[in-house]
Amino acid sequence: MIRPTVPNDTNALLALANAAIGFEPNELEELSKMLTDYFNSENESGDFWLTDDDNGVVAAAYCAPEKMTNGTWNLLFLAVRPDRQGQGCGTAMIRYVEQILRERGGRLLLIETLASFERTREFYCKCGYEEEARIRDFYEAGYDKIVYRKVLGDGG
Repeated sequence: MIRPTVPNDTNALLALANAAIGFEPNELEELSKMLTDYFNSENESGDFWLTDDDNGVVAAAYCAPEKMTNGTWNLLFLAVRPDRQGQGCGTAMIRYVEQILRERGGRLLLIETLASFERTREFYCKCGYEEEARIRDFYEAGYDKIVYRKVLGDGG
């Protein structure tokens, strides 16, 4: 069941990020801070966290609007527990995010990932996203960032 993320999900989300994506300790620390800030704020920007809870957290997503744009959003986190990958959890989560954004008048969703994450890139293409940009050596030398794009509504 996909639902809004709650503070009690924090430890499970950190474990998910570590297991599914291989977050380094400093990245887990940053994610923990992001979650704490999210739960302690008024959240006037409209960003949101979602959790797929099926007898434990199996997937999560975080989406935020792009500042100074009209209807452009960024999917900044999407992870599925390794033992549940390939079973439709990621597709269900991304479709849920897209539906929320359409209801909010979103017209464009951007997703960025590492060029070396071939399976992740194939997943985004399968979900209807197109590669829009590549920024060479973005994360560090030899680690390119790929930006994917999908039109959600009119005007994209």
